Amino acid sequence: MSAIIDRRVCAEIEGDFVLFLIGMRLNRPWKVWKWVPAFLAMVRMLIELKRRPELGLLSTRTQFGFPNIFLVQYWRSFDHLEAYARSRELQHLPAWHAFNKAVGSNGDVGIWHETFLIRSGGYENVYNNMPAFGMGAAGDLRDATGARQEARQRVQATAGRPEGA
Repeated sequence: MSAIIDRRVCAEIEGDFVLFLIGMRLNRPWKVWKWVPAFLAMVRMLIELKRRPELGLLSTRTQFGFPNIFLVQYWRSFDHLEAYARSRELQHLPAWHAFNKAVGSNGDVGIWHETFLIRSGGYENVYNNMPAFGMGAAGDLRDATGARQEARQRVQATAGRPEGA
């Protein structure tokens, strides 16, 4: 477990980045042979991405809430995310083909993703008495004091604009 940071901090990521939400839903959980391969493929992808930071994944967090499995990921860029998704040499594309062959649109397992292109200065966050979490695990933590005390100030700080501009 990560150490708790016992003060107010905020996270910043240099430049633009991508917030990628992806998940699966066990529509027919008794069909273990349908969803376990998809789940294990995701585990393999996460291991691959952790071992190869040059692929562009900055941080990921998995949440389990039956019947859903949900991942929040921060990527360096959309180009990194797309290159990973399309590469024939990496884990994603073969897993995608296998899922479509085994499950397709039969309703046994639902999958989804949402992609958000975040522009520099287009976000704000604060954490208090938390370990590095969310964007805080993907970016650089700064004390949420002075020019980063309030939400509007944090947005302006990430956009590189002086307060009140």
